[in-house]
Amino acid sequence: MIILGVDPGTAATGFGLVRKTKKQLRCLGWGVIKTDPQLPPEQRLKQLNNQLTALLRGRKPDLMAVEAIFFFKNLKTAMPVSEARGVILLTAAKKKIPVVQLTPLQIKMAVCGYGRADKKQVQKMIKEILELKEIPRPDDAADALAAAVCCSQNRVWKKYS
Repeated sequence: MIILGVDPGTAATGFGLVRKTKKQLRCLGWGVIKTDPQLPPEQRLKQLNNQLTALLRGRKPDLMAVEAIFFFKNLKTAMPVSEARGVILLTAAKKKIPVVQLTPLQIKMAVCGYGRADKKQVQKMIKEILELKEIPRPDDAADALAAAVCCSQNRVWKKYS
């Protein structure tokens, strides 16, 4: 099963792909979808949709793990990130890819065993779990891989395998 983890954002949306088999979890790649900051919001969302659609076409994941948004420290970023999340969910629905929505707490618990782990702890654990030579950069991509790893470990999602 191929799982695409997604860390939503308007300026940068992180993605990470993992393949889960009965015996192992392997990283297939990661990266960031960036949008042009000079464009109006609706055009940036269109860019996100187009780039995510192209990514899905090339990789054909069986399942998508998306970080759920429950609260924000910065209210100015809450709406744009929520809008990006909506585009991500719509794109998955159009491609008929089931979506698992995960809280940051769930992701950190699955990856680090501690729901209040900081970003550096999560990044180090992703490197170890996926046996990578280096920590995935940027942070958005590492967070997306963490969502995919969390999804792969959770028995709730077994119905998709």
